Amino acid sequence: MTAPLPDSFILRGVAANGTLRLVGMDSTRITEDARVRHGLSKTATAALGRTMTASALLAIVLGKKTDSRVNVRVEGGGPVGWVVAEGSADGRVRGYVRHPDADLPVRERDGKLDVGGLVGTDGEIGVTRLLDNGEPYTGSATLVSGEIAEDVSMYLGVSEQIPNAVLLGVYEEGGRVAHAGGLLVQAMPGVTDETLAKLEANIRAMGQLTDSLRQGGLLTAIQRATEGLDLHLAPDAQAARFECRCSRDRAADSLKFFTAAERQDMIDTGGQEIVCHWCNERYQLTPDEIAALDEQPLRAQA
Repeated sequence: MTAPLPDSFILRGVAANGTLRLVGMDSTRITEDARVRHGLSKTATAALGRTMTASALLAIVLGKKTDSRVNVRVEGGGPVGWVVAEGSADGRVRGYVRHPDADLPVRERDGKLDVGGLVGTDGEIGVTRLLDNGEPYTGSATLVSGEIAEDVSMYLGVSEQIPNAVLLGVYEEGGRVAHAGGLLVQAMPGVTDETLAKLEANIRAMGQLTDSLRQGGLLTAIQRATEGLDLHLAPDAQAARFECRCSRDRAADSLKFFTAAERQDMIDTGGQEIVCHWCNERYQLTPDEIAALDEQPLRAQA
């Protein structure tokens, strides 16, 4: 690395003579920010953290531009309702869940967080991205486990025809997110069966991604996954952060979809609070701001 790593960051690289493409993300700070903003339970934190990480990795793999965005929605019928995240190839991430306080006991068989139980498996993972012509395209796949990583991998294989391996993990300690991250390995044209077998063996030997993150961070996880496969990483890490596209102006614009009578009622009662579901930011609009809306053009929504 040529510079100190920021709190959350993305690493990119290739292995096996360019026949494997790797994108890894340390999303510790991002996931902790989301936990605090939304008041998430322990298991909901893990579910959203994994999904936000996946959205950023998918934005890089599927996007055509440096600011390409990908929206991931996971809905499996579990107690959390739905999990939604939006990631951008430039490192911006945001997300939320339907029921932030939903939680489950750890699994009896291994003592791990029951993300699959919280999310459920009776549903789909949907991924929306913009095509080259600017039109949105949504692909989907049936949920495999609700654990997010397997579901993202299934989506890439079925809907995008991309051979891949996906690892995602969130580890909490002392009521805070101590480690979170993910790794997406894409098989490129020309990859050999021997390379794939070695990659599979490496990943199997790694165990849980969070174990590698705790022991040596994202770089250690990538090195373990690509051991013996001639890894070449890009020299610099890319900063990543939880960042919403909401604003006070956009919050005000949302009131234009109400009737004039409804807005007048807001004015008469002293104003209106608008809460962004993506980041939980609260905007308290004054009666004067609401009264001025009829004189302003409608801005693009987040």
